[in-house]
Amino acid sequence: MPKTQTLTKRKKFGYALGIFTESLYYNMFYTYYLTFLNEIVGIQPRWSAVIIFISIAWDAVTDPLIGNYTDKPGVDKRKVMRVSILPLALIFTVAWTSIGAGFGSQTLKVLLYTVISMGIWVFYTTYSIPYYAVVAELTEDYDERTSIRSLSSLLNAVCVGLGNILPALVPTVAVLLGKKHESNAYAVIAALISILAIVLGFVCCKSLEGVYTPRKAKEGEVVQKVTIKSTFSAFGDILKLKPTKWFLLFVFFFLAMSSMIQSNLTYMVIDCIGMEYDTGIVFVILSLVVSMGITVPIVEKVAQKKDRRFATILFLSIVFVLEILIKILGLDFTVGSFKIMCVISPATLGIGTGTFWTLFYSMGYDLVELNEFKTGQRKESTITALPQLVQKFGSAFGILMAGMLLSAYGYDSSGDVAGKESLFTKVTDIKIIHGMENISTIIPAVILGISILCLILYPMTRKRYNALITQLEKKRKGEPYTTEGFEKLL
Repeated sequence: MPKTQTLTKRKKFGYALGIFTESLYYNMFYTYYLTFLNEIVGIQPRWSAVIIFISIAWDAVTDPLIGNYTDKPGVDKRKVMRVSILPLALIFTVAWTSIGAGFGSQTLKVLLYTVISMGIWVFYTTYSIPYYAVVAELTEDYDERTSIRSLSSLLNAVCVGLGNILPALVPTVAVLLGKKHESNAYAVIAALISILAIVLGFVCCKSLEGVYTPRKAKEGEVVQKVTIKSTFSAFGDILKLKPTKWFLLFVFFFLAMSSMIQSNLTYMVIDCIGMEYDTGIVFVILSLVVSMGITVPIVEKVAQKKDRRFATILFLSIVFVLEILIKILGLDFTVGSFKIMCVISPATLGIGTGTFWTLFYSMGYDLVELNEFKTGQRKESTITALPQLVQKFGSAFGILMAGMLLSAYGYDSSGDVAGKESLFTKVTDIKIIHGMENISTIIPAVILGISILCLILYPMTRKRYNALITQLEKKRKGEPYTTEGFEKLL
């Protein structure tokens, strides 16, 4: 029989709290770092986007190595997580300081913040891969995996709120700091977020005591040394699995879509919707968080009644239609005197992100058993690392596209200097405003359509997974087995 979940409700909640350590950083970075580099450091948008893309592309090296290492027999995933928590908090805070704002050279600014950003992603990966991978070691039950991820995703809605609302207080913090230090308002917020991430990260590690035991080497098993060659060989095995390519393409295009919208939120509020930043961002973030909170349990129920693939296709198709409708109506559309898109647009994004983060990792876990059936090896962390690598590339691609498009539409903030009376200056050029609207609506809609198509072609369903598990159990026991019922996975 499949391994059953061993977490009590208290332990399950403690594990889920670990999402704060991952998601707070992720959301603040993807929503505000492009704006921070543009407006506070004074880097041209296209180069700000390149900084983010390069720093995340660096994960093409670190993600596979960390995933392969934490799959080694005897490696304790909790210890790997614990080691990364404090350095991640420190470098994340440094990344939001304005130490490079006074550099006259764009090149020096780009180099400095690229190196700092690369550091963030090394420690982020060291924490997040074992955090997500450990669930696949706790249970093989289809619905139990969804349930664990659903609770984590529900708390993620709170993380999205904090990771977006706290940085939205930057103008207020800047006033409190005064003219001399206002350019470091983001760093103050980053430090507060880091403190919360540290505490809850250690709570998560503690909750796994007694329920998670590092996998030991089987009798006669040769433990390979972790090298770049062995790492990419393990990745190669996963890529040979038939469902993998469609799953990874789905992940890439969804994250490209969502990060494009997310990185453009500040400009969307001020320039497209036409609201004051302090007021508009509150409506946007509250709508985003509430819609995620409502979406998560509904998606979980649909996934349990049908399966994860069906639920994801259904809800992302709703998002696709809504994005097109928003473009038709315009982000400056009003009902009476109220600019309704400050609620509708982020709620649409919330439905998409709530669906994705509830089901994405659970869908990836299913590949663990498929890989074991084909190769005899369990590679929880490697299988977590591969889609996470693609996830980051998708997110980086979305931000890169947003930055490049901002430049293409004529937006350039490189002449702005931190410390001016306003952190954000309203755009008046209609061409630029229309471009910003496209970055939040029709362009992401096209990318999302590609993501949905890939998911339709993804063959892993509940019925096929259960058939796989039945035969895998027979294979583990040395009994005769077949591939009946899951041939399309092979």
